[in-house]
Amino acid sequence: MDIVYKNKKLERLLIFTNLAVTVVVIAATLLKLGFYKRFLSDNQLYSILIAAAFFFIAEKLVRFFNARSKKDYLIFCWFEFIFIILFVLLCYTASPVWALGVYLLLQIITKVCRTMVNLAASGKSPALTFVGSFIVIILTGSVLLMLPRSYKTEQMTFTDALFTATSATCVTGLTVKDIGTDFSVVGQTVILVLIQLGGLGIVIFGAVFSLLFGQALNVRQSVAMQDLLSAQTVNKIAHIIAFIFITVVVIEGLGALILYNMWDSCAPLPGHIHSKWFCSIFHSVSTFCNAGLSLFSDSFTGFKTDWRIYSVICPMIIIGGLGFGVLFNLVNVLVDKIRFLLNRFRPYEKRHLKIPVRISLQTKIVLTVTLVLVVCGTAGILTIQNNTGNHKIELGDAFFQSVAARTAGFNTIEIKSLSAPTKIVLMLLMFIGGSPGGTAGGIKTVTFVVIVMAVYATIRKRNEVEIFKRCVPLVMVGKALTVILLFTVLFFTSAFLLTITERHSDFETSAIVFETASALGTVGLSCGITSSLTTAGKIIIIITMLLGRLGALTLLAALTFNITPARFNYPTESLAVG
Repeated sequence: MDIVYKNKKLERLLIFTNLAVTVVVIAATLLKLGFYKRFLSDNQLYSILIAAAFFFIAEKLVRFFNARSKKDYLIFCWFEFIFIILFVLLCYTASPVWALGVYLLLQIITKVCRTMVNLAASGKSPALTFVGSFIVIILTGSVLLMLPRSYKTEQMTFTDALFTATSATCVTGLTVKDIGTDFSVVGQTVILVLIQLGGLGIVIFGAVFSLLFGQALNVRQSVAMQDLLSAQTVNKIAHIIAFIFITVVVIEGLGALILYNMWDSCAPLPGHIHSKWFCSIFHSVSTFCNAGLSLFSDSFTGFKTDWRIYSVICPMIIIGGLGFGVLFNLVNVLVDKIRFLLNRFRPYEKRHLKIPVRISLQTKIVLTVTLVLVVCGTAGILTIQNNTGNHKIELGDAFFQSVAARTAGFNTIEIKSLSAPTKIVLMLLMFIGGSPGGTAGGIKTVTFVVIVMAVYATIRKRNEVEIFKRCVPLVMVGKALTVILLFTVLFFTSAFLLTITERHSDFETSAIVFETASALGTVGLSCGITSSLTTAGKIIIIITMLLGRLGALTLLAALTFNITPARFNYPTESLAVG
């Protein structure tokens, strides 16, 4: 819904003033939470925040009287009354300080989310907005991690802060600092927020909160979300976004609840774990977003005997890597099946007849390939390692690493102790990665299958690529080839540059190549060389992680948005290949 205002100049003035006050609120909050020594006292900071809160309330009143339709404005901003009521309740039940903080936080969230959705629908490329949002989040996170209260070490360089912020936002898991011991609770909270924002994307978050606050997306915003979510139709965008929100809350909430008692199996807990609840929430979010970041220095090595590692952590990694489109389709099929069973108990004349919801081709491919990769990966790691390496592993370890290698980045065994052939198997899994539309990286399972079936079609001398008795459009094959080619070029370029920057170190070439594959696939597994990289090497890994998270097609869409397709074709001529 778009609100029409009578005085355009007044509305523009309010927009700029809103931006200025938002910046002031953020700056005051950073002074309060991020520094031990401040040039402003607590009373002065509270005065600034109180003035900002009054401005936000007054701004709504001015816009109400400036709106042409008072009814439309009240419908559009109904949640502002909820914020004010919550503010008053917290003043009486908790404290004015808490009430002020919650109210301003909600105001900042709504403004940022609305801005991101509007930018995505502004007529520019949604992919460009997506890329820009990641860069802004990473830079913002780097600044926050450099605040004195965010870390415990003597010094936090900008390169290390940028590396950590990029790894968290790109849900990679590679670290140059120990998340548990080198960062304070403030820093760990920043990293947790970066993981959640990076896993789903700030633009998607903006759409989620817009719908949560009852603001229906207009046509341009729906089209932008359709592009970012790779949805088939515009009319299902609101349902998909609502589904994403519910899925994230339910899965991460249940994960944190079940993981709460798991930490007791490692008694006593390290001193840097201040709260079991925070530890549970952090690892639940990191698991579902396939981030691979842990508060424990040895990841899950100390918990390898706990049943929740395999029955909770692994399923959450797999679900997060399936993609929300696949989960949405599976839930719709399940609901339709339940509705069909209930419908059979009704009288025939009252039954609702409708076309049943079918499992899409995308869902079939994703589920099949995921199962094959997990089983074959487990068998390959177990067999190869126990026959070629000095360090023997068990079935549970092989299963966990087969699941985690496809972009989660956790480990229950020391990666550097694995044999070279086993590392190659892990690199293959990292190269393929998860599925489109999820939190995973790599070339994606669907891309892998399309190329394999294209080769199979060539061998069988078929003109069409066929998967599950369906023909894949030729343009999809071209996109799959583009993704693999660009991914391969990025991989070899990054590995080549790292061999140059790290030439004075004693790193093995296999370790450098493994590090590159882990960064590009946004996995997070390492042979232990990450923290010892040179500054140039860290920058290369930072760029590689960002490119791996954004994906080849997203980058191409952002860079080629203004290119007009050619309206003519040249004559066809055959070539000899192979």
